[in-house]
Amino acid sequence: VIYQRYPCECDKIFLDSANRSKGDTQILSFFSHNLLAKVFVMKIYTWESLKEFQQRDCKQKLIVIEGKVYDVTKFMHKHPGGAKLLGAYAGEDATDAWVALHNDKELVEKYMKPLQCGIVEDYEKHVSPSQADFRRLRQLAESSGWFRARPLFFIKYLLQCWAFELAAVLLLWQFGLHIWTVLPAALLLCTAQAQAGWAQHDYGHLSVFNSRRLNHIGHELVVGHMKGASSHWWNFRHFLHHSKPNVVGADPDINVPYLFLLGDKMPQEWGKRRRGFMPYNWQHDYFWLLGPPMLLPLYFHYENIYFIFKRGDWRDFVWTLSFFLKFFYVFNHFFPSWLATFGFYMLVRYLESHWFVACTQMSHIPMDIDRDQRREWLPMQLKATMNAEGGSFNDWFTGHLNYQIEHHLFPTMPRHSYPLVQPHVKQLCARHGIPYVEKPLSTALADIIRSLKKSGELWLEAYQMPG
Repeated sequence: VIYQRYPCECDKIFLDSANRSKGDTQILSFFSHNLLAKVFVMKIYTWESLKEFQQRDCKQKLIVIEGKVYDVTKFMHKHPGGAKLLGAYAGEDATDAWVALHNDKELVEKYMKPLQCGIVEDYEKHVSPSQADFRRLRQLAESSGWFRARPLFFIKYLLQCWAFELAAVLLLWQFGLHIWTVLPAALLLCTAQAQAGWAQHDYGHLSVFNSRRLNHIGHELVVGHMKGASSHWWNFRHFLHHSKPNVVGADPDINVPYLFLLGDKMPQEWGKRRRGFMPYNWQHDYFWLLGPPMLLPLYFHYENIYFIFKRGDWRDFVWTLSFFLKFFYVFNHFFPSWLATFGFYMLVRYLESHWFVACTQMSHIPMDIDRDQRREWLPMQLKATMNAEGGSFNDWFTGHLNYQIEHHLFPTMPRHSYPLVQPHVKQLCARHGIPYVEKPLSTALADIIRSLKKSGELWLEAYQMPG
């Protein structure tokens, strides 16, 4: 029993011992003096007994990783990825999410050891064939070196951002302030900001350098100084999206019910209960009038400021401030007032927001959106995510987010490795009958509107039902 629960400690004692019998004696002595209390505290859980911890009103939060049960009730509020991320997996097997979102597992495991409170009975017997197959694919990707970053690959993306910014400045400097220079300059800056957005995404997922520290520094530089946003705000929001994509109440990217109703089930639920105040049957018409224009220019600014001051994150505040000081110092030389410069800045954000929304939402809005069904990692990601067909333009336009399925399955994998793992993912899905959705870019973009229209019709039908 002791060996099953503490194999690493036992193996070390056996290796240090002259013979097996001496090792047995040392093990009993070691545990009786040091870990006897822990042995008795350890509890054996069944999957049925863990279900009670899935209840939202349950105060104790337990998660399962590789068959071990961890009590994260207190730790979740110190978790770098946020308390909600751990809370979303309460009473569940978080193994695949934990592996996917951490590329520094040895470091993280040191903090996890004191949190272990038990083990799951017959854990391996409850691992499904598709789950086991996916974990073998993960091991293949790691052994093949597909998680090793090539920093030079990402340098060109930063260089192009600075090149587009410089082109916008030179355009206004050489030809003055005219309608035919202001709009092209805004488009150049929009392109720089969109590409910087894809670049910061790479740093945020720790996939640019093979050093955690360098990735964090790079992320602060790109998202803070080049984008004017908080790195910690992005981490909290984006990792929660990855852990439970398209799950109502967990994924912040679909948390827009008072403006839009998404999917098939939520519109019917809201329609029957007559909730909301928007004419959702018209949401496919007003989406481009309210969605992108409000997201980056208004909502993200508000959320960033609120997050920074609520947490007192002054380091992120300094990085964010440096972006605005640079932007207004440079472009105020061309515009007659600070107000005019601010208007130019909002025009850039307005254009960028349409680009950002189109690329990110085509992969999720047309897919399954529902409350948490407690699915395993592989089917959950495939239910919520689709790919636009690849191509050199798509790779650049979407920042390789046309490999969304591969990215969601392996978030820390550098994007230059997506084409390598994609054939294996397709084979895995075909082997287990899991749909792998891939569409042309134009179809994927059009499906945003088509899915919004369908959701609006479902809402109206449920709203008009008698009783």
